[in-house]
Amino acid sequence: MWKRGFEGWYFKHQKDGDMIALIPGRAESGAFVQMISDGGSRQFDLPELSVWGDTIQAGNCFFSPRGCSIELPGVRGEIAYGPLTPLRSDIMGPFRFFPMECRHGVLSMAHTLTGSLNVDGVPHDFDGGTGYLEKDSGTSFPRSYLWLQCSDFPEPCSIMVSIAEIPFCGMHFTGCICALVHRGREYRLATYNGVCIRAAGEQHICLSQGSLLLEVDLSPSQSGHPLRSPVGGQMSGVIRESSNAWIHVRLWDRRQPVLDLSSPHAVHEYVPPAAHT
Repeated sequence: MWKRGFEGWYFKHQKDGDMIALIPGRAESGAFVQMISDGGSRQFDLPELSVWGDTIQAGNCFFSPRGCSIELPGVRGEIAYGPLTPLRSDIMGPFRFFPMECRHGVLSMAHTLTGSLNVDGVPHDFDGGTGYLEKDSGTSFPRSYLWLQCSDFPEPCSIMVSIAEIPFCGMHFTGCICALVHRGREYRLATYNGVCIRAAGEQHICLSQGSLLLEVDLSPSQSGHPLRSPVGGQMSGVIRESSNAWIHVRLWDRRQPVLDLSSPHAVHEYVPPAAHT
C-alpha cells in the first residue's frame, strides 16, 4: 500500500460540451480512480495502483502519455493521445526544491484525442477532441484555493490558473502559478516571477507581472460535483468541481491586446477561506 501522502493524475478529455476527466491516484487510505463529467462524479476504490516508467495501472485501467484504457463498473473504453505539449519548465519553479504541502505538475497543456468511452451504455466520442494532463502530490490540498483550466477556444489556446494559500517555513502566503499557451507561445505568471495578484475571486481573476496583464472572468454552470481530496495523506476531504463553466480570458502585453477569447467549456474549483475555521 502507498504510505507516503498522496499522488494523483488528472486526465481530462473534452470535445465540445462533452467532458470526462479521470483521476487515478493513491493515498495512505488506498488506491482509487475518480471520474467527473457534466453529469456528476463517481469514485472507484481499488485494491492497488502501480506505476512503472510512464504507465499507471489502476485496477484494470491503464494510463500513459499515449492514452488510456478504462475498465470500471459502468465505464469502458479507450482513448489515444496525440503528442503531449508540456511547459518549457516545471510550473513550480524554484519551489520544486522545497518541501511543499502540495506539488503541482502540468504534463500537457493540450493534445489531440482519438477514441471513446462508454458510460452506463451511453457512448462519448472524443475523436478530434482536446486533452489536458496534470499531476498533484504531497500530503494535503491547500486549505483555500482556486483552480481553473480550459483548452477549448476558437483559436489555439490553453490556460491553467491556480491561486492558493501556501504554508511555507512556518508561515503562510498566497501563491500563484499560471500558464497560458497561445498559438504556441507560452506566458508564465507566477509568484516566483513577481506576479501581483490584483483580484482572485470565484468569478474574477486579475494578475499583472512586468508588462503583462491578465484578466479572467468565470461563471460556473452549476455548483459543481463532489470529489474526494487529500487531507494529511488521507482522501477524507471533499471539494467541488464544476465543468463547462463559461470563461472569458484577456491578455495584454505593454498595454497592447494579445488575446480576447471566450469558451463555455472550462473546469473550475474554488475553496474560499471562509470554508475553513
